[in-house]
Amino acid sequence: MLDEEGAIAATLDAIRAGAPTTGPDAEVIVVDGGSADHSVEIARTRCDKLIEGPRGRGRQMNAGAAVSSGDVIAFVHADTLVPASFARDIDGAMADRRVAGGRFDVVFDDCSPALKMVSTMISLRSRIMRSATGDQAIFVRREVFEQLGGYAEIDLCEDVDFIRRMRSLGRVACLRSRIITSPRRWLRDGVVRTIVRMWIIKSLFLAGVSPARLKRYYADIR
Repeated sequence: MLDEEGAIAATLDAIRAGAPTTGPDAEVIVVDGGSADHSVEIARTRCDKLIEGPRGRGRQMNAGAAVSSGDVIAFVHADTLVPASFARDIDGAMADRRVAGGRFDVVFDDCSPALKMVSTMISLRSRIMRSATGDQAIFVRREVFEQLGGYAEIDLCEDVDFIRRMRSLGRVACLRSRIITSPRRWLRDGVVRTIVRMWIIKSLFLAGVSPARLKRYYADIR
């Protein structure tokens, strides 16, 4: 979480509704990366643990995992709403011991035809490729997470790197239940421009270009 006062309450309320049991069976942990708004105050009463971690998604997710106690860890971005069946869906997927982890289908909280097409293509592509982005609420067995050494603490593409490594240890469950996420970067930068940028960054990352170098490129074209 970082400066998400407008979204974090709804996100945590949805998680609690989708995973209502408190304690080790459904522990809600928020990692703040140094918010300057009211995010921390809003989140504090809606989670089981709130900690401050070093800024950066990979770093913050690792920090949250380090203080968690469950056998399965799910990572939800601060602007994402999980379905009411969230915990049940994950439990059902993990009943198959061949599954290392998985992700949800995604839809934007905007009904425009262009964004509906984008979310459909994201879900379809990830199902075909058995891949995922962080926007799809990635979940993973703790033993797998620890074997992988967690997320790479890199500036970009930590989700691409993680799911690629997770695939080597088991199946990726591509759940058809949908999470709802914010399309703000798509609206800010435009659908076509965002698609092109994302494909360039991912392709260069997979080709071996360093995340630090990609971060400079990403910042230049935002």
